[in-house]
Amino acid sequence: MKNLKIIAVLLIFTACSGKQPKQEQTVQAENKEITAPETEKPSMPVSENKMIYFEGGSFLMGSDNGLPQESPQHRVTIKSFYIDKSPVTVDQFREFISKTGYKTEAEKFGDSGVYNMNTQNWELLSGAKWSKPFGPSGPDAEKDHPVTHVSWNDAVAFAKWAGKRLPTESEWEFAARSGKNSGNKFSWGNKVEVNGKYFANTWQGTQQAPQTLDGYLYTSPVGVFGENEAGLTDMGGNVWQWCADIYKAYPESSAAILEDANLKVIRGGSFFFDQYGEDSFSVSGRSVNSHETSLFNTGFRCAKDTPAGS
Repeated sequence: MKNLKIIAVLLIFTACSGKQPKQEQTVQAENKEITAPETEKPSMPVSENKMIYFEGGSFLMGSDNGLPQESPQHRVTIKSFYIDKSPVTVDQFREFISKTGYKTEAEKFGDSGVYNMNTQNWELLSGAKWSKPFGPSGPDAEKDHPVTHVSWNDAVAFAKWAGKRLPTESEWEFAARSGKNSGNKFSWGNKVEVNGKYFANTWQGTQQAPQTLDGYLYTSPVGVFGENEAGLTDMGGNVWQWCADIYKAYPESSAAILEDANLKVIRGGSFFFDQYGEDSFSVSGRSVNSHETSLFNTGFRCAKDTPAGS
Protein backbone atom coordinates (compact mmCIF):
# COMPACT_ATOMS: atom_id res chain seq x y z
CA MET A 1 0.00 0.00 0.00
CA LYS A 2 2.80 2.37 0.90
CA ASN A 3 4.60 1.72 -2.40
CA LEU A 4 1.40 2.47 -4.29
CA LYS A 5 1.14 5.71 -2.38
CA ILE A 6 4.69 6.76 -3.30
CA ILE A 7 4.05 6.01 -6.97
CA ALA A 8 0.78 7.90 -6.83
CA VAL A 9 2.52 11.09 -5.75
CA LEU A 10 4.15 11.17 -9.15
CA LEU A 11 0.80 10.88 -10.91
CA ILE A 12 -0.03 14.46 -9.99
CA PHE A 13 2.09 15.52 -12.96
CA THR A 14 -0.23 13.80 -15.45
CA ALA A 15 -2.68 16.71 -15.58
CA CYS A 16 -4.19 17.31 -18.98
CA SER A 17 -4.54 20.38 -21.10
CA GLY A 18 -7.90 21.92 -21.92
CA LYS A 19 -8.62 24.07 -24.99
CA GLN A 20 -11.79 25.95 -25.85
CA PRO A 21 -14.52 23.66 -27.19
CA LYS A 22 -15.34 23.97 -30.86
CA GLN A 23 -19.08 23.79 -30.34
CA GLU A 24 -20.97 26.23 -28.18
CA GLN A 25 -24.53 25.05 -28.01
CA THR A 26 -26.53 23.24 -25.37
CA VAL A 27 -29.11 24.02 -22.72
CA GLN A 28 -28.01 26.50 -20.07
CA ALA A 29 -28.73 25.25 -16.58
CA GLU A 30 -30.66 27.24 -14.04
CA ASN A 31 -28.67 27.78 -10.86
CA LYS A 32 -29.37 29.30 -7.51
CA GLU A 33 -27.73 29.39 -4.12
CA ILE A 34 -29.41 27.25 -1.49
CA THR A 35 -28.86 26.14 2.08
CA ALA A 36 -29.26 22.49 2.95
CA PRO A 37 -32.83 21.72 4.09
CA GLU A 38 -33.37 21.50 7.84
CA THR A 39 -34.05 17.77 7.76
CA GLU A 40 -30.89 16.97 5.81
CA LYS A 41 -28.51 19.49 7.29
CA PRO A 42 -25.20 18.19 8.67
CA SER A 43 -24.09 19.44 12.05
CA MET A 44 -21.85 22.14 10.57
CA PRO A 45 -22.95 25.79 10.83
CA VAL A 46 -25.66 26.70 8.31
CA SER A 47 -23.46 29.49 6.94
CA GLU A 48 -20.96 26.83 5.81
CA ASN A 49 -23.50 24.59 4.08
CA LYS A 50 -24.17 26.69 0.99
CA MET A 51 -24.66 24.74 -2.20
CA ILE A 52 -25.52 25.66 -5.76
CA TYR A 53 -28.37 23.96 -7.59
CA PHE A 54 -28.00 22.93 -11.23
CA GLU A 55 -30.96 21.93 -13.36
CA GLY A 56 -30.21 18.71 -15.20
CA GLY A 57 -29.55 18.74 -18.92
CA SER A 58 -27.00 17.89 -21.58
CA PHE A 59 -23.70 19.55 -22.41
CA LEU A 60 -20.55 19.01 -24.44
CA MET A 61 -17.94 17.54 -22.11
CA GLY A 62 -14.21 17.48 -22.79
CA SER A 63 -12.21 19.12 -25.55
CA ASP A 64 -11.21 18.28 -29.11
CA ASN A 65 -8.20 20.59 -28.83
CA GLY A 66 -6.56 19.26 -25.69
CA LEU A 67 -4.59 16.16 -24.79
CA PRO A 68 -5.96 12.69 -25.58
CA GLN A 69 -7.30 12.33 -22.02
CA GLU A 70 -9.72 15.21 -22.67
CA SER A 71 -10.98 14.10 -26.04
CA PRO A 72 -13.16 13.59 -27.88
CA GLN A 73 -15.67 16.21 -26.89
CA HIS A 74 -18.90 14.35 -26.34
CA ARG A 75 -22.45 15.09 -25.26
CA VAL A 76 -23.35 14.06 -21.72
CA THR A 77 -26.74 14.20 -20.04
CA ILE A 78 -26.92 14.59 -16.28
CA LYS A 79 -29.65 14.80 -13.66
CA SER A 80 -30.27 17.85 -11.50
CA PHE A 81 -27.89 18.12 -8.55
CA TYR A 82 -26.44 20.36 -5.88
CA ILE A 83 -22.73 21.09 -5.49
CA ASP A 84 -20.85 22.89 -2.74
CA LYS A 85 -20.22 26.54 -3.43
CA SER A 86 -16.59 26.16 -2.32
CA PRO A 87 -14.15 23.38 -1.45
CA VAL A 88 -14.45 21.91 2.03
CA THR A 89 -12.46 24.08 4.45
CA VAL A 90 -10.12 23.15 7.27
CA ASP A 91 -12.72 24.34 9.78
CA GLN A 92 -15.44 22.16 8.25
CA PHE A 93 -13.15 19.16 8.21
CA ARG A 94 -12.10 19.83 11.81
CA GLU A 95 -15.72 19.54 12.94
CA PHE A 96 -16.02 16.24 11.11
CA ILE A 97 -12.93 14.93 12.91
CA SER A 98 -14.16 16.27 16.25
CA LYS A 99 -17.63 14.72 15.91
CA THR A 100 -16.55 11.34 14.54
CA GLY A 101 -12.99 10.69 15.73
CA TYR A 102 -12.10 9.81 12.14
CA LYS A 103 -8.40 9.29 11.33
CA THR A 104 -7.26 10.24 7.86
CA GLU A 105 -5.07 7.95 5.83
CA ALA A 106 -2.19 10.41 6.15
CA GLU A 107 -2.47 10.00 9.92
CA LYS A 108 -2.59 6.22 9.59
CA PHE A 109 0.41 6.14 7.24
CA GLY A 110 2.27 8.68 9.37
CA ASP A 111 3.17 10.87 6.40
CA SER A 112 1.79 12.64 3.34
CA GLY A 113 2.99 14.08 0.05
CA VAL A 114 4.61 17.54 0.11
CA TYR A 115 6.78 19.20 -2.50
CA ASN A 116 9.98 20.47 -0.91
CA MET A 117 10.77 23.82 -2.52
CA ASN A 118 14.36 23.69 -1.24
CA THR A 119 15.29 20.27 -2.62
CA GLN A 120 12.91 20.57 -5.60
CA ASN A 121 11.51 17.13 -4.92
CA TRP A 122 8.31 15.48 -3.77
CA GLU A 123 8.67 13.76 -0.43
CA LEU A 124 6.56 11.82 2.01
CA LEU A 125 6.81 14.22 4.94
CA SER A 126 6.52 12.61 8.34
CA GLY A 127 3.65 14.00 10.38
CA ALA A 128 2.11 16.01 7.54
CA LYS A 129 -1.68 15.89 7.77
CA TRP A 130 -4.83 17.96 7.30
CA SER A 131 -4.19 20.13 10.38
CA LYS A 132 -0.41 20.41 9.88
CA PRO A 133 0.13 20.55 6.12
CA PHE A 134 3.89 21.08 6.43
CA GLY A 135 4.49 18.67 9.27
CA PRO A 136 4.60 19.01 13.07
CA SER A 137 7.09 21.88 13.01
CA GLY A 138 5.15 23.83 10.38
CA PRO A 139 2.24 26.23 10.84
CA ASP A 140 -1.31 25.10 11.56
CA ALA A 141 -3.65 24.82 8.60
CA GLU A 142 -5.67 28.03 8.24
CA LYS A 143 -9.34 27.50 9.00
CA ASP A 144 -10.80 29.22 5.92
CA HIS A 145 -8.43 27.54 3.46
CA PRO A 146 -9.39 24.32 1.64
CA VAL A 147 -8.48 21.22 3.61
CA THR A 148 -5.60 19.27 2.09
CA HIS A 149 -3.79 15.98 2.79
CA VAL A 150 -7.09 14.14 2.36
CA SER A 151 -7.32 11.00 0.27
CA TRP A 152 -10.27 10.03 -1.91
CA ASN A 153 -11.31 7.65 0.85
CA ASP A 154 -11.18 10.47 3.42
CA ALA A 155 -13.27 12.70 1.16
CA VAL A 156 -15.88 9.99 0.74
CA ALA A 157 -16.05 9.52 4.53
CA PHE A 158 -16.60 13.24 5.09
CA ALA A 159 -19.25 13.42 2.38
CA LYS A 160 -21.15 10.49 3.88
CA TRP A 161 -21.08 12.14 7.31
CA ALA A 162 -22.37 15.39 5.81
CA GLY A 163 -25.25 13.63 4.03
CA LYS A 164 -23.65 14.28 0.66
CA ARG A 165 -21.34 12.57 -1.84
CA LEU A 166 -18.48 13.42 -4.16
CA PRO A 167 -19.47 14.99 -7.49
CA THR A 168 -19.15 12.94 -10.62
CA GLU A 169 -16.60 14.16 -13.13
CA SER A 170 -19.36 15.25 -15.50
CA GLU A 171 -21.15 17.17 -12.73
CA TRP A 172 -17.91 18.90 -11.82
CA GLU A 173 -17.25 20.03 -15.39
CA PHE A 174 -20.88 21.05 -15.93
CA ALA A 175 -20.65 23.23 -12.81
CA ALA A 176 -17.27 24.64 -13.86
CA ARG A 177 -18.90 25.68 -17.14
CA SER A 178 -21.73 27.32 -15.15
CA GLY A 179 -24.17 24.87 -16.71
CA LYS A 180 -23.60 25.91 -20.31
CA ASN A 181 -21.16 25.70 -23.19
CA SER A 182 -19.78 29.22 -23.30
CA GLY A 183 -16.53 28.21 -24.95
CA ASN A 184 -14.49 29.73 -22.12
CA LYS A 185 -11.26 27.98 -21.29
CA PHE A 186 -11.58 28.62 -17.57
CA SER A 187 -14.53 28.60 -15.23
CA TRP A 188 -14.36 32.41 -14.95
CA GLY A 189 -13.42 33.34 -18.53
CA ASN A 190 -10.48 33.09 -20.90
CA LYS A 191 -7.68 34.85 -19.04
CA VAL A 192 -5.84 33.99 -15.85
CA GLU A 193 -5.40 37.66 -15.05
CA VAL A 194 -6.35 41.06 -16.45
CA ASN A 195 -4.31 44.17 -15.64
CA GLY A 196 -2.76 42.47 -12.64
CA LYS A 197 -6.05 41.10 -11.28
CA TYR A 198 -5.91 37.32 -10.88
CA PHE A 199 -9.00 35.14 -11.05
CA ALA A 200 -7.57 32.04 -9.37
CA ASN A 201 -4.78 30.85 -7.11
CA THR A 202 -2.34 29.39 -9.61
CA TRP A 203 1.41 29.05 -10.12
CA GLN A 204 3.49 31.95 -11.42
CA GLY A 205 7.17 31.86 -12.29
CA THR A 206 9.24 28.74 -12.80
CA GLN A 207 9.35 25.69 -10.59
CA GLN A 208 12.81 26.74 -9.42
CA ALA A 209 11.89 30.41 -8.94
CA PRO A 210 8.23 30.74 -7.92
CA GLN A 211 6.54 34.12 -7.86
CA THR A 212 3.48 35.16 -5.87
CA LEU A 213 1.88 37.65 -8.23
CA ASP A 214 -1.57 36.44 -7.17
CA GLY A 215 -0.63 36.89 -3.49
CA TYR A 216 -0.29 33.23 -2.50
CA LEU A 217 2.49 30.67 -2.76
CA TYR A 218 0.38 27.89 -1.27
CA THR A 219 -3.38 27.63 -0.61
CA SER A 220 -5.61 30.68 -0.31
CA PRO A 221 -8.89 31.28 1.55
CA VAL A 222 -11.80 29.79 -0.37
CA GLY A 223 -13.65 32.36 -2.43
CA VAL A 224 -10.99 35.06 -2.25
CA PHE A 225 -10.72 35.17 -6.06
CA GLY A 226 -14.46 35.52 -6.62
CA GLU A 227 -17.18 33.39 -8.18
CA ASN A 228 -17.96 32.02 -11.60
CA GLU A 229 -21.24 32.87 -13.33
CA ALA A 230 -23.06 30.12 -11.42
CA GLY A 231 -21.83 31.38 -8.05
CA LEU A 232 -19.13 28.76 -7.42
CA THR A 233 -15.64 29.55 -6.15
CA ASP A 234 -12.29 27.84 -6.72
CA MET A 235 -13.34 25.88 -9.80
CA GLY A 236 -9.78 26.18 -11.00
CA GLY A 237 -6.57 26.55 -8.99
CA ASN A 238 -6.10 26.46 -5.20
CA VAL A 239 -6.47 22.66 -4.82
CA TRP A 240 -7.11 19.67 -7.03
CA GLN A 241 -10.53 18.24 -6.22
CA TRP A 242 -11.51 14.59 -5.95
CA CYS A 243 -14.38 13.33 -8.08
CA ALA A 244 -16.35 10.12 -7.60
CA ASP A 245 -15.25 8.46 -10.85
CA ILE A 246 -12.67 5.88 -11.75
CA TYR A 247 -10.23 7.51 -14.17
CA LYS A 248 -10.98 6.17 -17.66
CA ALA A 249 -10.82 7.17 -21.30
CA TYR A 250 -13.81 8.98 -22.80
CA PRO A 251 -15.95 7.10 -25.35
CA GLU A 252 -14.08 6.67 -28.66
CA SER A 253 -10.96 8.23 -27.17
CA SER A 254 -7.50 7.38 -28.48
CA ALA A 255 -5.98 7.83 -25.02
CA ALA A 256 -4.10 4.79 -23.73
CA ILE A 257 -5.68 4.61 -20.28
CA LEU A 258 -5.80 1.33 -18.42
CA GLU A 259 -8.78 1.38 -16.06
CA ASP A 260 -8.02 0.63 -12.43
CA ALA A 261 -10.65 0.90 -9.69
CA ASN A 262 -8.00 2.35 -7.37
CA LEU A 263 -7.31 5.34 -9.62
CA LYS A 264 -9.72 8.26 -9.24
CA VAL A 265 -10.32 11.48 -11.17
CA ILE A 266 -9.10 14.81 -9.84
CA ARG A 267 -10.18 18.12 -11.33
CA GLY A 268 -9.38 21.83 -11.28
CA GLY A 269 -5.61 22.10 -10.92
CA SER A 270 -4.02 23.77 -7.92
CA PHE A 271 -1.75 26.50 -6.59
CA PHE A 272 1.26 24.33 -7.41
CA PHE A 273 3.35 24.03 -10.54
CA ASP A 274 2.03 21.65 -13.17
CA GLN A 275 3.78 20.58 -16.35
CA TYR A 276 0.71 21.52 -18.40
CA GLY A 277 0.56 25.01 -16.98
CA GLU A 278 -2.76 26.79 -17.29
CA ASP A 279 -4.29 23.85 -19.12
CA SER A 280 -4.33 21.95 -15.83
CA PHE A 281 -6.97 24.25 -14.36
CA SER A 282 -9.15 24.62 -17.44
CA VAL A 283 -12.77 23.44 -17.37
CA SER A 284 -11.86 20.30 -19.32
CA GLY A 285 -8.51 19.56 -17.68
CA ARG A 286 -8.39 16.25 -15.80
CA SER A 287 -5.87 14.19 -13.93
CA VAL A 288 -5.65 11.13 -11.70
CA ASN A 289 -4.37 9.81 -8.40
CA SER A 290 -4.78 6.67 -6.34
CA HIS A 291 -7.60 6.50 -3.83
CA GLU A 292 -5.38 6.41 -0.73
CA THR A 293 -3.01 9.18 -1.78
CA SER A 294 -2.95 12.48 0.11
CA LEU A 295 -1.05 15.57 -1.01
CA PHE A 296 -0.52 19.17 0.05
CA ASN A 297 -2.39 20.45 -3.01
CA THR A 298 -5.42 18.16 -3.12
CA GLY A 299 -8.82 18.69 -1.47
CA PHE A 300 -12.46 18.24 -2.45
CA ARG A 301 -15.98 19.60 -2.50
CA CYS A 302 -19.24 17.69 -2.10
CA ALA A 303 -22.35 17.23 -4.20
CA LYS A 304 -25.86 16.05 -3.46
CA ASP A 305 -28.79 14.55 -5.31
CA THR A 306 -32.05 16.45 -5.51
CA PRO A 307 -34.92 15.10 -3.39
CA ALA A 308 -36.95 12.38 -5.06
CA GLY A 309 -39.72 13.75 -7.21
CA SER A 310 -38.27 17.27 -7.40
